[in-house]
Amino acid sequence: MINLKKVTLHKYKCIENDQSFEVDKDITVLVGMNESGKTAILEALAKTNYFEEDKKFIFNATHDYPRREKKKMEREGKRAKAITCEFEISTDLLSKISEDIGTGVFEQNIIRQKTYYSGKDIVGDITSDYKKFIRQKTKALGISSTTLNDKLYKVSNKEELNKLIEYYKDNTIKTSLESLGQYYENKWGWRNSCLNEYIYREHIFPNLPKYLYYDEYYALPSRICIEELQNSQLDEDQSKTAKALFELAQIEISELIEADDFEDFKAELEATQAIITEELFEFWSANQNLDIQFDIDKKEKTDDQSNVTIVEHVLDIRVRNNRTKVSLPLKNRSKGFNWFFSFLVWFKKIQEDKNSNYIILLDEPGLNLHASAQADLLKFIEKLSEDYQIIYTTHSPFMVDSQRLERVRTVVETEDGSVISTSIQEKDPNTLFPLQAALGYDIAQNLYISKNNLLVEGVSDLVYLEIMSGILQQNNRTGLSKEITIIPIGGMDKVATFVSLLRGNKLDIACLLDSSIDNSSKSHIENLVHEKLIQDKRIIFFDKFVEAKKADIEDLFEKEEYLKIFNSAFHEYEDISISDLNSDIPRIVVQINKFLNLPRYNHYRPANFLARSGAESKDFSDNTLNRFENMFELVNSLF
Repeated sequence: MINLKKVTLHKYKCIENDQSFEVDKDITVLVGMNESGKTAILEALAKTNYFEEDKKFIFNATHDYPRREKKKMEREGKRAKAITCEFEISTDLLSKISEDIGTGVFEQNIIRQKTYYSGKDIVGDITSDYKKFIRQKTKALGISSTTLNDKLYKVSNKEELNKLIEYYKDNTIKTSLESLGQYYENKWGWRNSCLNEYIYREHIFPNLPKYLYYDEYYALPSRICIEELQNSQLDEDQSKTAKALFELAQIEISELIEADDFEDFKAELEATQAIITEELFEFWSANQNLDIQFDIDKKEKTDDQSNVTIVEHVLDIRVRNNRTKVSLPLKNRSKGFNWFFSFLVWFKKIQEDKNSNYIILLDEPGLNLHASAQADLLKFIEKLSEDYQIIYTTHSPFMVDSQRLERVRTVVETEDGSVISTSIQEKDPNTLFPLQAALGYDIAQNLYISKNNLLVEGVSDLVYLEIMSGILQQNNRTGLSKEITIIPIGGMDKVATFVSLLRGNKLDIACLLDSSIDNSSKSHIENLVHEKLIQDKRIIFFDKFVEAKKADIEDLFEKEEYLKIFNSAFHEYEDISISDLNSDIPRIVVQINKFLNLPRYNHYRPANFLARSGAESKDFSDNTLNRFENMFELVNSLF
């Protein structure tokens, strides 16, 4: 087993200066804006060791070398290097190498492979103890001697070994030396050491990971003409996935074209479809009522130019909705579903290969998926990472696991080409946005939202409720249940939106609101009740706990108590007394506004003062404590 540890891109398209990044042992995420260079990174990796022959994944200096430096490179005539990959060799593979060449001869667990535009080469950092190798081999063969070993130390290729073999007359020595011939073949013409070449060619290179690249262009077409597929007349990327489907079903295209009865072929395709969809629906929660259908038919058509009748064999791929009983061509289903299904077909191509190690490169996976479906895709990628290293690109916050930001590498386009860095080093706000959004979403989900949620209008409501609940509980009275999370929504006009959002996540909700609700907000709330998004009894207004038609949370306090808090919080005003207020006006906050001739004072300041002052039960009357306790008992009962 060999894992990719580090990548350094030298010169490739928008990469104009050496850019390095560490590769995680399971998942690495490349985050950046469009055209930042994310795709170029995946392409360069894929071209180092693609899993099958594909002209798309071969380095080409004309197309791949940075354009503004290409002429300079050609004038200098240097070997242009594209990428260096650093790999870690597992202890199991090191043990196998030791069994072959001897203990302690090769102990290097990190190797680097440098890929040039002209082909592949290895950085000269493979080192082995050649003399130890000779001593162990000759001893094991029973021919060890100082003279023989000294002669072997000077042998560096097969030709020199053959000359040494001719020098000896003893058949035992000759036969033993001939058995060492495999270590001196140097098929790749390395200059530094035949033994190093042997180690790399026989043990390291066969175990280097191959790359599977996938993007949205590999999606399966809905209708496949078998003849066009055989003659490579289909879109190149789509045809690859279509061929993968037939390979997976173990169907020979030539046999299919010659057949008149397609039942056996349909059976093979449907058996394959069953395997794929079982895995698909494990992670596709958006709609579990879908089913893939294959239909193979033979059709005749007339060529417009030659007027000759041509027979075509066609595979139709349709998706049936078992609830609506309607089937549609695959391309007419959502792009997200098509992506998921097509990727599984393409992925199964390498999953069947148990003898190779693969790294999966995904370019903008789930680009067309809904946010919740992207969460499903993340779970799918996590599962794949149990067996494969995965590197994917994204600019979606829903494709970033906020708990694993150490996996993220940012890619930014600059005047000097694309720059790759760790997420904590990046300063560009546009590049960081998906990370900030992912982190903010996670905080919102885990800090402010729980299974049981009490919506209040503002932060001051939250502060009062927390303080009064704590005071009551300290005195063995009923406060707000610890299972309930208070969510300040930032205004009455946002009630309907928050209720819809939270109900969509199957969370329990109640609302505790000021009774000064305007007609528009009232209409929205009535609609929520009418549409059964929330029960009428779960919308509570503060006037329920006071002897007034309208009330805010401040009206649950005795007036003297609230004015004391207010006066302590606002030193810029002269102390207000009850006699200063117009008792004919409902709601104490409105009374204070009228007295001060203000449109609205800062409601949070009194709440903040109360929080800082360390209030106790002795600071409040029984009437105040009873109102809050009655309110908490009612709220708790709703959950």
